[in-house]
Amino acid sequence: MASVAPASTLGPIRQTYASATTFPPVARAYTNISQVAKETGLLARTPWFYGTVATVLVLALGGVITGFILLGESWFQLLMAAALGIIVTQFAFLGHEAAHKQILTSGRANDRLARVLAAGFVGMSLSWWDAKHSRHHANPNRVGKDPDIEVDTISFLEEDAAQSRGFVRLITRKQGWLFFPLLTLEGINLHYLGLKHLFFTKGKVKGRALEITLILTRLAIVIVPVFLLLPLGMAFAFMGVQLAVFGVYMGAAFAPNHKGMPIIAPDARLDFFSKQVRTSRNVSGGWWATWLMGGLNYQVEHHLFPSMSRLHLAKAREIVREQCETLDVPYTETTLWRSYAIVIDYLNRVGLAARDPFDCPMVSDMRRV
Repeated sequence: MASVAPASTLGPIRQTYASATTFPPVARAYTNISQVAKETGLLARTPWFYGTVATVLVLALGGVITGFILLGESWFQLLMAAALGIIVTQFAFLGHEAAHKQILTSGRANDRLARVLAAGFVGMSLSWWDAKHSRHHANPNRVGKDPDIEVDTISFLEEDAAQSRGFVRLITRKQGWLFFPLLTLEGINLHYLGLKHLFFTKGKVKGRALEITLILTRLAIVIVPVFLLLPLGMAFAFMGVQLAVFGVYMGAAFAPNHKGMPIIAPDARLDFFSKQVRTSRNVSGGWWATWLMGGLNYQVEHHLFPSMSRLHLAKAREIVREQCETLDVPYTETTLWRSYAIVIDYLNRVGLAARDPFDCPMVSDMRRV
């Protein structure tokens, strides 16, 4: 199989996939960095740090509630809605970290915390998210195994773009430019997919009853005051802004991490270190990027050490970069804005596969003769 080009230079005609020959195995690379991380204490939990983060978020949530009550019937309420969208996303980051066992020492305690944060504070199903996200971590950017590159309005593979039809095909043709506008609907989509999983999945779903209870309770706590205290139009606008900000923020935090990085062939056998490093992209910026993205800016390190505290990822980056330089393994890191440009360019090039081969004006003229 042909080797894959860097994501930023992939041509628009044919998408190629990385195979085992593309990424030569790196013997003991992961074992070595894991040992260093353990010896330097980077795998230790930091509950005091997450306690501080949670306290700040709860105080911020209290501030939004206070502002909502004081403002009354005012269009300035939309500022409160936007702030609520940001805070909910930050709680989602905490839920993500708890699900990865980053916060507490006990796995069961982390699971309980993650479920309360995801369902009770964010309104998403943890069982749906965890199943999907675990598959992604096991096989990032691998065709047929990573759910994050499966088509869902947006096509991440040219084969999917070429098979799009109707209105979706029109979107696919310009999907790079439409990506961020479409994220305004992602908040609704995330809530819908979680509820669909809880209500319609056959068989056992872990924590189904508790999650449904938490989600419906949270929904009532948010919606009832909004529609009781605000005029109908303003109430809908409030909910729309909150969901739009949540969707855009979530998408903007997760999109830079893998989109536009090499796509792995379904049958490729790669060592863990190569698979995780070569398909992940870091975002530079230091502490502000870490707070903005909930630690997802260190995506390479997060994929190598999923249970590592957000507080330790910056130090782990130094270890991983040194190992990559020693082994001549590409380590990808760029600015936040450059990562968005790469994502948009990649999606637009994939979207070319959805164009009608007879779109050429000369061909169209000939067809009319």
